[in-house]
This record gives sequence, C-alpha cells and structure tokens, in this order.
Amino acid sequence: MRQMRTEFRPMRRLSRVIGAFLLALMPPAFSGNAAPPLEVYGRLPAIEMAAISHAGDKVAVVGMLAGKRRLFLVSPGQQPVSLMDVTGVKVRDINWAGDDKILLTATATVDLAFEYSASMTELASMVVIPIDGSKSWAIFGNTNRMAGTVSGYFGSVQRDGRWYGYFGGMALNPVTGQTERDGRELYEVDFETQGFKLVAHSAPGDNIWRQWEIGPDGSVAGYRDLKTGGDWWIRNAEGKEIASGNSPTGDISLISLGRSPGTILYYNARDDGIQRVFELPLAGGSPVELFENEGVNRYDIDRRTKLLIGYRRGGDVPEDHYFDPQRQKMMTAARKVFPGVTVRLVDSNDEFDRLIVETSGPGHPENWWLIDLKAKSAQTIGAAYPIEGSDVGPMRMVPYKAADGLAMAGVLTLPPGREPRNLPAIMLPHGGPTARDYPTFDWWAQAYASRGYAVFQPNFRGSTSGSDAFRMAGYGEWGRKMQSDISDGLAELVRQGIVDPKRVCIIGGSYGGYAALAGVTLQKGFYRCSVSYAGIGDVSRLISTDLRESGNDQMLIRVFRKELGSGRDLQQVSPIKFVDRTDAPVLLIHGADDTVVPLAQSSAMAGALKRAGKPVEFIKLTGEDHWLSTSETRLQMLKASVEFVEKHNPPDPAPAAK
Repeated sequence: MRQMRTEFRPMRRLSRVIGAFLLALMPPAFSGNAAPPLEVYGRLPAIEMAAISHAGDKVAVVGMLAGKRRLFLVSPGQQPVSLMDVTGVKVRDINWAGDDKILLTATATVDLAFEYSASMTELASMVVIPIDGSKSWAIFGNTNRMAGTVSGYFGSVQRDGRWYGYFGGMALNPVTGQTERDGRELYEVDFETQGFKLVAHSAPGDNIWRQWEIGPDGSVAGYRDLKTGGDWWIRNAEGKEIASGNSPTGDISLISLGRSPGTILYYNARDDGIQRVFELPLAGGSPVELFENEGVNRYDIDRRTKLLIGYRRGGDVPEDHYFDPQRQKMMTAARKVFPGVTVRLVDSNDEFDRLIVETSGPGHPENWWLIDLKAKSAQTIGAAYPIEGSDVGPMRMVPYKAADGLAMAGVLTLPPGREPRNLPAIMLPHGGPTARDYPTFDWWAQAYASRGYAVFQPNFRGSTSGSDAFRMAGYGEWGRKMQSDISDGLAELVRQGIVDPKRVCIIGGSYGGYAALAGVTLQKGFYRCSVSYAGIGDVSRLISTDLRESGNDQMLIRVFRKELGSGRDLQQVSPIKFVDRTDAPVLLIHGADDTVVPLAQSSAMAGALKRAGKPVEFIKLTGEDHWLSTSETRLQMLKASVEFVEKHNPPDPAPAAK
C-alpha cells in the first residue's frame, strides 16, 4: 500500500457536482411547522447502500434516481448513470470485482418442495453487472447443472489480469434435477467467460458443515469442519489439522486470514458463552487470542490480500481502528470533517485514500459522502431521507439501572420543537435480541417522534451493547428481567419528568414484537397499547418449528436451552398463554413471506385474543418478509401503527407557528 500524507485540514468547501444533481432528482426536503409526511420515513431510503470500486473512481449506489429505485453509478464530475431498475428487488448487498463489474446480491422468498420440512425459505442470487452496458448475468444462471442460487460468497481475486469469484453452489442431479449436497461445494466463477469450475469438495458425510477461507490467489488457504455434535477441526490447504475442539452450540467460525500472511482468524465461544477470537499459524502452532474485552462488532478485511486490517469497536459511538498507523490517521482525520455526528465507514478503495462514509446524529439526517483524502474534499452522494435538520428529532443516550442494579442505557429520541416535559411516549425495544440501538437517525423512531412522541429504545440485558457478561445476562430472561429492563427505562424517563407515565405504548419488531406483546400480557399496567410487527406470541411453538425444520439439530437444541430454557419455562414466557391478562389494545402486523418468524405466530395470537374478548387488529402484509424489504409494505406498516397509536394514545397538539 502506498504511503499517504496524513495531514487533513478541515474542508472549507464541498464539491457539489454530484450532490446538486442527486438532490435535484430526489423529493424536496420537508420543513416547516407541519410534520413531514409518513412517506418520507416509511418508504425505503433514497440511498440504501453504496460500494466503491478498487481504484476508487466509481461508486455503485442502490437508491432513488429520477423517481425510481435503481442501481446507479456515481463518478466525480459526472452525472449519475442508471445501470439497472431494482424496483421490487430485495437487494441485500453490492460489491465490485475490479473497476468494471458490480456484483449485486438479492434474495427471494421461495416455496420449497414437499421433501423439505420448511415450507418457505429465502434464497440468494448474485447478478454480475458490467458498467460498460454489456448484458448482466446471474452466477450459475446459464446452466442446468447448478441451482440458480448461491450459498455463500467468499470473495473475488484478480489473477493474470482477470477477475474470479468464489461461491458456494448447489449441484443438481442430472436425472432427478434435485440438489445433491446442499450447497457445500466451492466453485470458482470466471467473470469474463461466465464459466465455473469446482474448487473444493464438501466435507465427507451428511452431518458435517464445511467453511472455506480463500487466499489472495484464489486457492483455499484453510477450512473448518463442524459436526452436528459440536466437534470441529480447522485444517490448512494441505489438510493438516491445526486446531480442534468441541463447541456444543456450534459457535465456531472462520473470519478471514490473520493480520499477516500465513495466518488465519477464527472465533469460538467458550462453554460460558464468551466469544473469543484467535489468530492461528496455517503451518500449525499455538493460537494467539485477539480483542480480549474489546467488544468488536465488525472486522475489516482487505479485499485484495484477504488479511485482517482493522476492526470496529462497539459502544454508543462505534469507532474504526486499523493496525496500520497511516490508515488509522486517515480515518481519524476523516472523522474530524464531521464533528458532533456519528461517522460510519461504509467502504474504501484499495489504497484507502477514497472513503464512503455515512453520517448521522442530532439535527443531522442520514447522509452519504465520498471523501477524497488526497484532494482533501468531500462530495455528497445523497441524503437517505429528504428531511431538514430542524425536523430531525434530537437523540441521546440515557443511562439507567434495572431493578436488580444492572447498569444499562437506551436511546431517547425527542419530538422536534417540543419541550421534553410530560410527553406521550413509545417504548421501542429492538429485535434480535442480540442486537442494540445507537443514537443515530432511525427511520422508525423518527417517524413516531415527528408525531409528537418521545421514543425510547432500551438496550436491555441480552443486547450487544456491553460486555459478553451483559449479553449473557439475558440468558433465560425472556419475559422476565429482559422485559422489566424495558419498563425500568420507562421509569427513569418518568423520574426525569420527560414522559407522562399514563400515556405510553410499546412497539417492536421480531424480538421487539415479542416484547410488545409481553408488555401487555406478562406485565400489566404500563402501556395503553401494543403494536407487534413479526412478533412471537408462542415461544414454545417457534422453538419446535425451528427444531423441526433443522432436523432436530442437537446444537440448536443446546442454544435454545441455554438462551431461553425449555418445556414449562417456554410456556411461562409465551404471551399467547396469558391473553386473558391482556390490558391494552393490540395491533398485530406480519409479513406473509416471513421465513424467520412464521405468519402463524401472529394469526394464532390474533385468534387467541379474539376468543378472550380482547381488542385486537391483525394486518397481513402480502409479499413482505421478516425485514420490511419493500417500500409499499414498510409504509403500510408505519401508517397502520401510527394510526393505531394516535387512536389509543393521542399526542399533544402541535406547537403553534411562530
């Protein structure tokens, strides 16, 4: 990597060539005394994702262009170029192979054949899009030898001037047309000819899952085998065993090559649940533990060398750290350009002198930028939401203690332009539950705040907002301390005089939807209404469904027992078993194509509430999955939930115009 000057003075001017053009194509920013329409928040953002080419002179973007959702190309000093209409496509990721081909990953919900235990699944495909206007094509899409889906992308390499990609593929039986090895084989795909060849076989036996790590030349540097019982091995390219052990829950995985050539990186959870990361010589030897007590939530891998070059440390404001001092100085300098807001590194070119960053914070909606460290300039790629800074509800972290003394914190988003006293409120617990919320622009929280509500997103025990011990404190606490952590956060807001305790609703999705249901069944007297998107009403039924679809995988059974319990424990924390105690109106919303939490969870909960004579509404989102992937259904969910909350927990009148 070429050495760069590290001086980076504050920018006195921002290039507007790209930004002005994009902003002209996007809807105007809404401002004034009236709240922005819900469409501003509910539709997919105008900028969803971006990736930079290896040289750094081109940026691929998925977002709105000329009123349509597209994949388009941004180059400094030029107008954006539309490459593909992606309306209705569930785009999950974009990458580059060199500087002339974009790799777009999308998923689709499909019905499975009768021999599978699950009725639906989400399958991924990758489309190769040449930026010169040549015809796009799908990986494994031009042959009847392979299923037209990819089961893992292991990176791309350049060799002899050509680019190759590495994918898990599903070979088809030429007679029956059925898949043969569940995608446990590795294939090399030539991006020029569209041809492919088998690189590595799956593990022998039906009960071993193999994971590969690719070197910078495209060869297999090492691989990990994991048996159903939890026994695992890591071997190098020659098949020599260099590490082994047993992970009862199967929490053992390769991450990348290590910090230097000849090493490999993997993580393994101890019996007590603490996740540990090790760097191991590929030739064999003693592993070195990395990141002890660091709280890492992302690993940065060099896409050329495949080496670990840095990581992102967790916390209320995540920070990127790099082993190379020059690169670290560049990242630090880039952050200084945007004081007072959270700066998230999205992507960088090979030389790390051009960066895509996303900024967000108080008075600052989500914006995307291309930073040129050589030119000391920043160019706007676009705004994710066309909202003026004055319409962004201020957000901050609020620390508090649970009833048992455990310290935690949550994100408070306040309605813009209103005094934070005795406000109606919405508790908005996150999904996961092994996730967390940050004090950044959140479309869901901001939408409710724009209607006059204080919104609190508690990082309850079990969240990834603290140490491993904090995460593991959630084991066995569904519907118990994890639930009371939410109401303890409410109590702190009431103590500070911010929230009126008699005007509070609870809303959430996935695990957050479970918490919303538990808040009015397992708990009582806290909330005036409950909105559950893709929530879990019957925990024991969900577990039995997952186990059946996994073939009663023993590692999954151990995970569930450790984190949730079993038998009567699951019955005692299932809201559907306590519908007679429901003390507030309930709105259930669920995607018909949900492959994570089946639609049957909400339909069964709705039936149980009706039989108990409790007020309930149920909305099925046709064509929607677990992740609110389409604009139409995401907006439908938001409008329905806002209408429901305003009916049962009306906001204060809007402040008079000045």
